[in-house]
Amino acid sequence: SLPAKLINGGIAGLIGVTCVFPIDLAKTRLQNQQNGQRMYSSLSDCLIKTIRSEGYFGMYRGAAVNLTLVTPEKAIKLAANDFFRHHLSKDGKKLTLLREMLAGCGAGTCQVIVTTPMEMLKIQLQDAGRIAAQRKLMAAQAHVSSSPAAAAAEAVAEERRPTAMQLTRELLRSKGIAGLYKGLGATLLRDVPFSIVYFPLFANLNKLGQKDPNVKAPFYVSFLSGCLAGSTAAVAVNPCDVVKTRLQSLQRGVNEDTYSGILDCTKKIWQREGPMAFFKGAYCRALVIAPLFGIAQVVYFVGIAEFLLDKLPKHRA
Repeated sequence: SLPAKLINGGIAGLIGVTCVFPIDLAKTRLQNQQNGQRMYSSLSDCLIKTIRSEGYFGMYRGAAVNLTLVTPEKAIKLAANDFFRHHLSKDGKKLTLLREMLAGCGAGTCQVIVTTPMEMLKIQLQDAGRIAAQRKLMAAQAHVSSSPAAAAAEAVAEERRPTAMQLTRELLRSKGIAGLYKGLGATLLRDVPFSIVYFPLFANLNKLGQKDPNVKAPFYVSFLSGCLAGSTAAVAVNPCDVVKTRLQSLQRGVNEDTYSGILDCTKKIWQREGPMAFFKGAYCRALVIAPLFGIAQVVYFVGIAEFLLDKLPKHRA
């Protein structure tokens, strides 16, 4: 039932985000740093420096936004995919690969309603630590060199980091609802191809573990299928994710490029950082998405929501 799908998607999202959020934070920071302004050399280096400068909970900056919005985001994605698969198979025939891809496309298009503002706010909070660390480093260098700009740089470095509510209010005040949907085109370019790859790949991998078409695949098959399909799709669309992350970042580090749109961003990254820059954070994204979707599919197929709903008292008509 639809309520069960929504509950399962929400539970899966909450568990998954809690487990992998620090890696997602490192992914955002690695993708945003540009040549000549590198603060982190790898995933582990980023996490170690984050803990040293911001404490353990610094790795969870922006997690509250994700935990709040991941339930509707995952629920919409999973429920929409099932909805489109159901309507595309009304003729009773087995879904072709093309129809499976169309269902995934529909799911990816629907989810951006929630994904775009969620990613917009999350990225600002995740990247604030990197920018602050860069400014502090430059302030320290200016102080050592006795530069007149030292005091000003130190003041900027100590600038208070905004909260999600402050960011939301500021964006709504200055740009209206469109402010929360900056990067919508880039989000579509990432999420639609992701769903086109993920859902058909997962469905076909999961079928390999089914002894009978009418019986669910074993627990471990759903988990491994979700992990493999998720990580494959994540790496495939990573270039779009890099562009989306750059476009949605409102604050820039010192001497970092600004972008006017998708084409401008793509062109500047290619010319100034090289083609491999489009795969920054790809292994981080794979490490985030694999368990996230593995957990999601296990919760979804085990049917935690169905169990909970069955336990609720049923009202007589």
